[in-house]
Amino acid sequence: MKKLLKVVAPIIVLIVSIGVVQALSAAKPAPEKKEEAHRLVSLYVDEVTSDDVTLSVKTQGEVRPKTEIDLVPQVSGRIVAISETFAEGAEFAPGETLIKIDDTDYKLAVIRAEARVAEAKVAVQRELANAKIKEDHWLDKRTTGKPTPFALNKPQVMEAESKLLAAEADLKEARLNVARTEINVPFLGHVRERNVGVGQYVTAGTRLGRVFSTDVVEIRLPLTDAQLTELNLPMGFMADEFNAPIVNFTARIGNKTHNWTGRIARTHASVDQQTRLIYAIAEVEDPYGLGADHGTPMAVGMFVHAEIAGIHSQPAMVLPRLALRNADKVYVINDQNRLEIRTVEIISTSEETVLVGKGVEVGDKVVTSTIPAAVDGMEVRAISRAQQS
Repeated sequence: MKKLLKVVAPIIVLIVSIGVVQALSAAKPAPEKKEEAHRLVSLYVDEVTSDDVTLSVKTQGEVRPKTEIDLVPQVSGRIVAISETFAEGAEFAPGETLIKIDDTDYKLAVIRAEARVAEAKVAVQRELANAKIKEDHWLDKRTTGKPTPFALNKPQVMEAESKLLAAEADLKEARLNVARTEINVPFLGHVRERNVGVGQYVTAGTRLGRVFSTDVVEIRLPLTDAQLTELNLPMGFMADEFNAPIVNFTARIGNKTHNWTGRIARTHASVDQQTRLIYAIAEVEDPYGLGADHGTPMAVGMFVHAEIAGIHSQPAMVLPRLALRNADKVYVINDQNRLEIRTVEIISTSEETVLVGKGVEVGDKVVTSTIPAAVDGMEVRAISRAQQS
């Protein structure tokens, strides 16, 4: 009996304790339920402003000479002299003799041509004298009728005069050939290639070398149709001194960035079939002289970055770059603190700002914060960055 009580007594005590706890819990009043206040999403905003802007676009291209030619002789002969300035990379002056071809044979041809001219002049005088004699003889005969031109020696005079003209033309050609033994070009430039040496015999048409002008260089700049529209430039554009867009060029040489200034001279009138781009041609005057950047020329073959400024200004809405979403969307907080998702017409973008034509108005509050799940019409709280700072 005692053993049974030892086993049953703890169980009874446990059951009684559970009952007491349940009774006390039931007697305790229920806690009051409090409704949680709706927490609004706080977003940073900037106000939209307006401005008259002149757009610019960035592109790049290679510097090329506007004029580049092969040196080709018009006469044959042995090269007897080459100027020191006719060396690869050297600079030469306009009209400077770069190559001299032996002119002995051509000077002899001039002497022979001069002799033929003298003979032709004598022949003309002789035939004119014969014509005078025949005319006087016809008048002395006092015959009726009109004499034929041959009877008055007129065809013979015409023949002699024609031979004189031909002889004078031969003399002029002979003198030109003497002048052509000196190879020169009419512009300031540099030598790109040299292919001949002193003592070499060359024929007319032989390629002696290649030179280019340094008075003006060109840069072929690729543009998309959107960039062309931003600059307000038509295809087939030809600039004059009043409407040529300014181009700022930069290139890094060593550890220093150099700058040059040029202008758009024209745009192509067709789209490139391979790249589907339109090319604008910019020009820089005197790139090795006055157009150089502190002595650093805009050298032919250099790759440069370009920023083209537009011609005309236009009104635009100015937004922070952070406000642009998904290429053409912005989030606007209206007067009721509701979020509006709007589609805007982008005019231009940069690292800091976006220029918009349509979709927002001056004073609109555009969101610059990140929003994980934006819903059109959701209630938010706007925080101005100007007030925050």
